Amino acid sequence: MAQDPTKGSTKLRSDRWFAPDDLRSFGHRSRMMQLGYSEEDFRGKPIIGILNTWSEMNSCHGHFRERAQDVKRGVAQAGGFAVEMPSLSVDESFTKPTSMLYRNMLAMETEEMIRSHPFDGVVLMGGCDKTTPGLVMGAITAGIPMIYLPAGPMLRGHYAGRILGSGSDAWKYWDERRAGNISDEEWLGIQGGIARSVGTCMTMGTASTMTAITDAMGLTLPGASSIPAADAGHQRMSSACGRRIVEMVHEELTPDRIITDAAVRNAAVTAMATGCSTNAVVHLIAMARRAGVEFTLDDLDALGRTTPLIANVRPSGKDYLMEDFFYAGGLRALMKQLEERLDLSCLTVTGKSLGENLEGAVVYNDDVIRPLSNPVYHEGSLALLRGNLCPDGAVIKPAACDPKYYVHEGPALVFDSYPEMKAAIDDETLEVTPDHVLVLRNAGPQGGPGMPEWGMLPIPKALIKQGHRDMLRISDARMSGTSYGACVLHVAPESYVGGPLALLKTGDIVRLDVPARRLDMLVSEEELEARRAAWTPPEPRFQRGYGWMFSKHVLQADKGCDFDFLERGFGPAAGEPDIF
Repeated sequence: MAQDPTKGSTKLRSDRWFAPDDLRSFGHRSRMMQLGYSEEDFRGKPIIGILNTWSEMNSCHGHFRERAQDVKRGVAQAGGFAVEMPSLSVDESFTKPTSMLYRNMLAMETEEMIRSHPFDGVVLMGGCDKTTPGLVMGAITAGIPMIYLPAGPMLRGHYAGRILGSGSDAWKYWDERRAGNISDEEWLGIQGGIARSVGTCMTMGTASTMTAITDAMGLTLPGASSIPAADAGHQRMSSACGRRIVEMVHEELTPDRIITDAAVRNAAVTAMATGCSTNAVVHLIAMARRAGVEFTLDDLDALGRTTPLIANVRPSGKDYLMEDFFYAGGLRALMKQLEERLDLSCLTVTGKSLGENLEGAVVYNDDVIRPLSNPVYHEGSLALLRGNLCPDGAVIKPAACDPKYYVHEGPALVFDSYPEMKAAIDDETLEVTPDHVLVLRNAGPQGGPGMPEWGMLPIPKALIKQGHRDMLRISDARMSGTSYGACVLHVAPESYVGGPLALLKTGDIVRLDVPARRLDMLVSEEELEARRAAWTPPEPRFQRGYGWMFSKHVLQADKGCDFDFLERGFGPAAGEPDIF
């Protein structure tokens, strides 16, 4: 027996599509029936969109087809109706020149998909680096109840009795191969053993950093970010997300009630304590600005100076991986250690406060998750720099580099492109010393394009063969969260738009002083003015399409690299569709 077409809850957004007795709603109901559903399946129930970034080219999300079914089970258990929608899958491994070029595209797609479809709430399925901020940024602006489902880290890598960390050990063993210390057989063995299950990088790279930030901000079920992708607990967490999002719809628990200034600061403190990726800077600022929270590089640096790094997880830590972190108690246990530094009153997707969510959390291995009295590093993971090379800021990860470079002065060796740099560093006749400062420019948001992860410049082959494994490197690019070394990144403004990095010349003396938070070129202001007058802008990277739009509207790194027209201050978001 068909339901009364006027029946339905007035507070469900989806009722605007399905409840009225008019021609448009007749068409909506008819098309749902075409899909095999009866009105009893979807009428008067919260309709939950599952935005799934699964792709056969995204190994980190290889389990998401199955996890979407787990979410659907949970939604049905709670009395909702779930529909799965494909979302742009911006994977880190295969997307060129960088998935960062498409983070904002995913954010736009997420916002518009939510706005234009009859969703009362959404479950966001992501994990690989840019999917987390992209999905969250779009959902913040769309404004309906949302919960984030993190992909989870892969299992530990193994080869020949050695535990391998994805990314970090790839860089490490590649240097040894370049030095002639790794055989073909060993190299193939490492290749096959370093990533042996579904899930994101199991080091504290960008993926685990961003899911931890989202968890700490209150947008995931408590501790969800720590569960390994292959663990049965991940399936249970996924169905729990489905149950909870239905409850959130009834509670009208929207992102603006969760993402506050205090929640952003909680996320920043937690990130610093984990040994977070340098990419956290760009993404956290972008997410905060979408929510109308003014959070700057200086805010992040101030929190970092007073937050010790207590997660002994590679690459900032020395011994452990994310699987060990999970067994040691996971993010809830780490945040329990930080309680005195967090605002425990913040509301979360559970409907409870952060403090309530942390009740009962226990550290099971205090070498993996250290007490505040025995940190891995006395300050947080990142330091923000300023100076005449980076007036709008730059970032370095002191916890992951040789301390002898905290204060360093040396001559610059400047490269204008990645191919130029790559050819030079493999030339064993290159005139370079360990005191040189390698510089790559034209690799920022517009110059890259998209700010690729080129900032961990390879050590020149001649120095590798001499036994050197670190040196100071500077760029307006980013680097992988699994990377390490004395790398200064995100130099702003970027050189491609005429920032001071564009004026640096090979042979100029560069001075880094991490304790003083300074990065300068020791060149007179008169000389810099002459160079500035002689500088000519490079040719545009794009002449059409998305790349053209990206170049015209992307903000600099210190502003989070969002599009100017998508920031909250640009203007109000479009309202609900009013043509039915």
